[in-house]
Amino acid sequence: MVIGCGGVAQVAIKKACQNDEVFSELMIASRTKSKCDKVKAELEGKTKTVITTAEIDASDVSALAELIKSYKPDAVLNVALPYQDLTIMDACLAAGVDYIDTANYEPEDTDDPAWRAVYEKRCKEEGFSAYFDYSWQWAYQKRFEDAGLTALLGTGFDPGVTSVFTAYAKKHFFDTIDTIDILDCNGGDHGYAFATNFNPEINLREVSAPGSYWENGHWVEVPAMSIKREYDFQEVGKKDMYLLHHEEIEALGKHLPEVKRIRFFMTFGQSYLDHMRCLEDVGMLSTTPIKFEGRDIVPIQFLKALLPDPATLGPRTHGKTNIGCIFTGMKDGKKRSIMIYNVCDHQECYKELGSQAISYTTGVPAMIGAMLVSTGVWKKSGVFTTDEFDPDPYMEALSKWGLPWHVEENPTLVP
Repeated sequence: MVIGCGGVAQVAIKKACQNDEVFSELMIASRTKSKCDKVKAELEGKTKTVITTAEIDASDVSALAELIKSYKPDAVLNVALPYQDLTIMDACLAAGVDYIDTANYEPEDTDDPAWRAVYEKRCKEEGFSAYFDYSWQWAYQKRFEDAGLTALLGTGFDPGVTSVFTAYAKKHFFDTIDTIDILDCNGGDHGYAFATNFNPEINLREVSAPGSYWENGHWVEVPAMSIKREYDFQEVGKKDMYLLHHEEIEALGKHLPEVKRIRFFMTFGQSYLDHMRCLEDVGMLSTTPIKFEGRDIVPIQFLKALLPDPATLGPRTHGKTNIGCIFTGMKDGKKRSIMIYNVCDHQECYKELGSQAISYTTGVPAMIGAMLVSTGVWKKSGVFTTDEFDPDPYMEALSKWGLPWHVEENPTLVP
């Protein structure tokens, strides 16, 4: 069962239908059933997968659990909003089904008193203030373990593939890893003055939050967009990139304690940053409801309604993405550095699936994670991130299903 029918979900669905030997039956469930029906109609006659659709509010645990029980899927792939991760996990536990997602939980209302108390406690104890982190979902470890179910968190590209790249580097190239730099470059151009490549509500909150990185066993927090580097990306060229907080750093820091430093960088053009700062300055990125003409509206949700839907950017977007990891460390007593990366072409993605590369690079790994869990290749009781399993079958599947990867020895390092 796939919950959600946005740009990323549609890529995952279409890739699952290409992989119809594994995904023989598929339910698409979303708040807007007409979107599910449209995707089903597009795929009819092109796949052996039997597709059904349903309307569901993923925030309603009991209704979702009943829908899962009635359909009896091998696993549930959550490509809805990160706000709904916990309710979907609750429903999977109630229905006795494995759970997979692409992004970790974050609250819709950051002023909620109960959430705020936990958040402020964590900020004080751990020294960073990101609204999104794994602690909320890791708290489900015992419940999934006791139920004999797998919860696979973050099987998008970053997080997801970048963590698999790390596990693969540790298994095949290093005895110990000293540093990891995760670089996310989008060299695409959609022609709009301002648009986001995935859900605007999530994208803009992520970018406007303080940056942080892992160093010597603790978090170092810096003001948003305050650390800038230039990097020359294969097949894309030189781009400005900025240090952000990103959730895979938290998991990698926990699971690879020998790593001295882990950072995440993402490229942005100056026009994007100017628009974002202006919107932030006038309060349009706020999640706090305001009164407008007698009703409550959330500014960032109103902004989302004004911006282009990321799912519509495919035909307009040209250029390539380059996402990967640079590792330094030791192998057989000698220093070593490598980069593992993928290059994805926006127009090639559009020709194949009608999507742009950002949705493609997230949706393909979502399908792969769902495949590995539902077939039992990645099966353990509890809550896990992608770096905690054998990386080899995932890496093989990436090349098979449209995301070939490359290894570069002695890459240029990020200062």
